Amino acid sequence: MRDLWAALRGYMTLAILVGGLYSALVWGFAHTFFPHRAQGSLVTLDGRIIGSALIGQEFSGPDWFDSRPSATHPPYNAAASGPSNFGPTSPQLLAEVRSNLRRFPNVSPALVPTDLLESSGSGLDPDISVAAALFQVPRVARARHLPAATLTALVERQVQGRWLGLYGEPRVNVLALNLALQRLAREEAGRAT
Repeated sequence: MRDLWAALRGYMTLAILVGGLYSALVWGFAHTFFPHRAQGSLVTLDGRIIGSALIGQEFSGPDWFDSRPSATHPPYNAAASGPSNFGPTSPQLLAEVRSNLRRFPNVSPALVPTDLLESSGSGLDPDISVAAALFQVPRVARARHLPAATLTALVERQVQGRWLGLYGEPRVNVLALNLALQRLAREEAGRAT
């Protein structure tokens, strides 16, 4: 009986320390020093939450930059995050790539950046490669009646470098890019009036 009480006291002590105090400490630290990230890196526009910088979302229409394909069903469902786990010889992966290639008619498959054809490891990646963003510039420029050079400069301003200058690849957050595109469109409309 004495061993049972000792085990129960040990369990309760650890439950309070690890389950309660440690969690409260981490929560307090995050909300004090990183409040934007602790709240999910939410992005607002005109006082309304429109997404998160950490989760990809779908943009429809030729006048927006496209995100990576989503591996979740329905698309970009954060509650269903996870990869497709299709191997390189998988018929399902080949079908996914062929389906995504249909978005780029009259373009050689070798020219389409891979991240516009395959979903990411999480299925919700908010970023695309710089090459994928630049690949979409001619389409968006045609749809918005803007010079391609203007959109290329816009993409280049949105490039995020390697973490600590060492890890990962340069990338572009699609939500941030499309918000910058929307600001550019508002500025252009303002100049026209």
